[in-house]
Amino acid sequence: MAEVLRKINWQATVDEQRLWAPWRLGYVAGQEEAPAPPTPTRWRPGADQACFMCRAAADYADEATAGRQNLVVHAGEQALALLNRYPYSNGHLLVTPLRHVGQLTELSAAEHLEMMHILTSLTARLSQRLAAEGFNVGLNLGSAAGAGVPGHLHWHLVPRWAGDHNFMPTVAGTRVMPQALAALWEGLLE
Repeated sequence: MAEVLRKINWQATVDEQRLWAPWRLGYVAGQEEAPAPPTPTRWRPGADQACFMCRAAADYADEATAGRQNLVVHAGEQALALLNRYPYSNGHLLVTPLRHVGQLTELSAAEHLEMMHILTSLTARLSQRLAAEGFNVGLNLGSAAGAGVPGHLHWHLVPRWAGDHNFMPTVAGTRVMPQALAALWEGLLE
């Protein structure tokens, strides 16, 4: 590859720009220390206290601070939506039931319906606030299907834009997020 790049005079054909994303170093290097999570006043029945979605669904004395620390952008009666800390693209959200359940068959009709309403509402909000032009909506059920948290099912809502696949994932194995999570969280609140 180096020989090919020398032959095409890489330096002359590429407009070099530096892209600074210092908050990603800990994650990329596998050394990220998560911020101290808020302490719930009450866990939901059946919650897994090691599960970040169960933590986001717990009750807190200071709901506003807990919502910000857990990156919750919508909380309903049966489900919630939160920002993905390790997004595929800017605005990547997770929509999950409040209960710790891992299979679609375990959802109540009310939970399923509310999550579909949240997905619908958030596609409109992301279209408006981030000018998203399309979406990928996905659900990985079980470890074999790629679920990172197989015990707590969640839909991924990933905003997309025309031409959003650039060279970074292909050449550098890195995705570039143009917005900090805190700024995105503030921009997506109702």
